Amino acid sequence: MWPDPSDREPEYPFALYDRLLEVTGLVPPSRLLEVGCATGKATLPFARLGFRITGLEPGAALATAARANLKDYNVEVIEARFEDWEPDGAVFDMVFAATAWHWVDPSVRYHKAAAALRPRGYLAIWGAGHVIALDGDPFFEEIQGVYDEIGEGPPEEWVTPRPGELPDDSQEIGASGFFEVIEVRQYDWETVHDATSYVDLLNTFSGHISMEPWQRDRLYGEIRRRLAERQDGRLRRHWGGVLLIARLRG
Repeated sequence: MWPDPSDREPEYPFALYDRLLEVTGLVPPSRLLEVGCATGKATLPFARLGFRITGLEPGAALATAARANLKDYNVEVIEARFEDWEPDGAVFDMVFAATAWHWVDPSVRYHKAAAALRPRGYLAIWGAGHVIALDGDPFFEEIQGVYDEIGEGPPEEWVTPRPGELPDDSQEIGASGFFEVIEVRQYDWETVHDATSYVDLLNTFSGHISMEPWQRDRLYGEIRRRLAERQDGRLRRHWGGVLLIARLRG
């Protein structure tokens, strides 16, 4: 399916995209609407296959980056919130959101998605979060003391989920009255990072962005020091995500 079989995995696993297209039966040049495209990481696999995509991104800097990253494809990036955007007669075969749906006002998101879709069109949402595998890297337990030290530890009742144990929004989607859920599937995958790439990753997380400079300095310094003591200087981070596919009712 993918243009270059030597490509590395995208932000989300290829298997997720394969399953999404298998269930929906969508093929290029179907029209897709992405909610919260950010820099276009989740957009690119669809764009490379030849889908026509409209991406909505409220952040000016992120929208600019997305336009640059997707300039060679049939993608239009619009700087707008989904809540404020109007399709102006455009009709889409699928609305999708990758780690962005929870930012959209829950009182309007399903109505807005339904209004943008053709009859029996699809809504697909998924995300990515940290999960702890039984055979996962012990680094994250070891570094937890530093988070506690700088006052950024999790609540006492917090339990990091295991792969395959993530909650999903299927009941909320069904309760909206606009959609019927036709697929719920969990995925887990692993990424490998050196100190530089891992700190770069952390700098995309809202919790780390909002830290005080001294907190980041202490945390990132300790991450670099501990990884430097490893023979390969790397860590393995395990991810989990839930793919939800729903079809417009009626």
